[in-house]
Amino acid sequence: MRAVVQRTNHSKVTVEGEVKGEILKGLTVLLGIKKGDSEKDAAYMMDKIANLRIFEDEDGKMNLSLLDIKGEILLVSQFTLYGDARKGRRPSFSDAEIPERAEELFNYCVKILRDMGIKVETGVFGAGMQVLIENDGPCTILLDSERIF
Repeated sequence: MRAVVQRTNHSKVTVEGEVKGEILKGLTVLLGIKKGDSEKDAAYMMDKIANLRIFEDEDGKMNLSLLDIKGEILLVSQFTLYGDARKGRRPSFSDAEIPERAEELFNYCVKILRDMGIKVETGVFGAGMQVLIENDGPCTILLDSERIF
């Protein structure tokens, strides 16, 4: 799994002009699911995201997690995070998981976060979505369950 984690003041996702998910202070997470990803990958990534210390403490240091600040998450599925553009000009998405399995793992990720007591909003899996993000900082972190970065 890959995630683009952005510390945000506000974000929302719309589909066909209708708001499907909206949060205030917290994280906007764009999540890509790779062929072969498992529930173990999902558990690792969601724990990492929920406990990532990228919010400022009283001294202005990034020392607090989403759980510490009782923040919210907008979780958006994004298969294009597995786009490979090393050859030619048109990305290949052959590493992205098939939609049925990806949706199953995506929903499992949502459950993990909600079980931690986090308010989680999402878009519509597989739909064309518009995501409005007010990045705070800006602060953007890349995560990968294979720990390649």
